Amino acid sequence: MKTRILLLAYGLMSVAVTAAASTPSTHIAKSGRPGAAHAPVTAETSKPSLARTSKYSAAQIVERNIAARGGLPAWRAVQTLSFSGQLEAGGKQNTPLPFVMEMKRPHKSRLEIRFRDQTAFQVYDGTHGWKVRPFLNRDDVEPFTPSEAKLAETWAELDGPLVDYASKGTRIMLQGIEAVEGHDAYKLKLTLKGGAERNVWIDATTFLEVKIDGDPRKMDGKLRNVAIFYRDYRSEHGLIVPHVLETVVEGVKQSHKMTIEKVAVNQPLEDSLFAKPQLKVAAASGQ
Repeated sequence: MKTRILLLAYGLMSVAVTAAASTPSTHIAKSGRPGAAHAPVTAETSKPSLARTSKYSAAQIVERNIAARGGLPAWRAVQTLSFSGQLEAGGKQNTPLPFVMEMKRPHKSRLEIRFRDQTAFQVYDGTHGWKVRPFLNRDDVEPFTPSEAKLAETWAELDGPLVDYASKGTRIMLQGIEAVEGHDAYKLKLTLKGGAERNVWIDATTFLEVKIDGDPRKMDGKLRNVAIFYRDYRSEHGLIVPHVLETVVEGVKQSHKMTIEKVAVNQPLEDSLFAKPQLKVAAASGQ
């Protein structure tokens, strides 16, 4: 297991909370479309369809996306979100590891991953981040590297990148209509406040997110594109949440999945959970 697993999990869980809020009786198929089949995933799954003109502007697509998720009042009522489940760590066996992710407004997050008898932590208080990686024989608290801090700042949105995007300093442009696993989706280009760019695909029927750009990875000396697909949407406390997030790396056959097994909304979370971790010091020998 490597450090990038923590960063991948952070990104995936932040993406997960962009899921739609709707009525408790709603159930969406794995692809984000009612009754849609789940096609095998490859890095080339999303291909441009024939050029067509959208009858909606980028702003109108975002408005419909937010409406499909329950509207602004529903999302603004959410102050905390907690997820737990299994995260595939990769490798030859793609070992699943238990995780717990907790998020609190405005930009606080805490991720714990169990590896054998050890627990790895990643904590972000909205400004600063820390990590503890016992599986690498590092039992001290380490600050985020500059790249990790930038990544955390980019992903740290409890309600996702589209809600209140203008107030967040994000610009959105409609790139066109593409086929994502055989279904039309609006491709939106997001330019974040800090200048980072990210594409999001919105299903043309349900207006739910079905795919988002991940952060590129350097492998074999080449920077490879990463895509994250939303799977198995289910209703949780009035929110429609994807219970499987599948990450696909360009040119890599094996994908990695994060499976969400439990969701808690507005569970009380103390600010101390998101502060710099205070590790217990082992008692001196003989005491």
